[in-house]
Amino acid sequence: MFAPRLAADAARIEAHLLAAIRAFPPVTVTDAMAHAAEGGKRLRGFLVLESARLHDISEYSALWPAAAIEAMHAYSLVHDDLPSMDDDDLRRGRPTVHVKWDEATAVLAGDALQALAFELVSHPDTGPAEARAALARGLAQASGAGGMVLGQALDIAAETASKPLTLDQITRLQAGKTGALFEWSATAGAVMAGADPQPLKHYAQAMGLAFQIADDIIDVTGDAAAAGKRVGKDQDAGKATFVTHLGLDGARQRAADLTEQACAALAPYGPAADMLKDAARFSIAREA
Repeated sequence: MFAPRLAADAARIEAHLLAAIRAFPPVTVTDAMAHAAEGGKRLRGFLVLESARLHDISEYSALWPAAAIEAMHAYSLVHDDLPSMDDDDLRRGRPTVHVKWDEATAVLAGDALQALAFELVSHPDTGPAEARAALARGLAQASGAGGMVLGQALDIAAETASKPLTLDQITRLQAGKTGALFEWSATAGAVMAGADPQPLKHYAQAMGLAFQIADDIIDVTGDAAAAGKRVGKDQDAGKATFVTHLGLDGARQRAADLTEQACAALAPYGPAADMLKDAARFSIAREA
């Protein structure tokens, strides 16, 4: 039941996002935006739609913030892949934007995707002005110097640090780099409905950390063809990860424990939150 729902939602979100991109003039940068926006699991957008369903928000209204978070995520990947950052040449099984075009195009495509995210989330069809403002403010906080950008900055700094990061430092780093956008996504429905977001916030914090631990495991055990990206990067760079601190078995157990914490946080919603529980379990069972 979960896999078909995720696939159907991913298709709707991608269609919505690509339609927004193709509304711009057909020039190189918009081609690059579309390239970056195609493919992927759309897990963040799925969380938006599921949290909206929990709060009786229409799917059409929720598609705007769902597409927005995927635009923001795509921007982060384009910039993350740049030679000055992680220097990756493969993303979702295809050449990264700077490889397919050039670095300048990649920077501009990422910039434009970030701007598009705010255009989408503030669209009138998202809902009342108060909800749109709250979503936009929250997205800025989650993606900026207190969230995703902070996490990426800490990650870059760790590569030149005199000693490896501690487990607590890695947890803080990933709470920004990965967790902040998950938290925004999972609480979007509550924000749109003016409801209490705390249960979904706790869910997303645990799920986001489990997702990152799974990424660290995939980097050690995964196959590049299955993952659609280069693996073994952290080991090659000598970076401390959840796996280096906990070992493979310990990391798997920590991810499983966090997944159970995420599911437990959804107790106030009863069976209506079963899809979100499945999403948490999927986040540590995936191969990419």
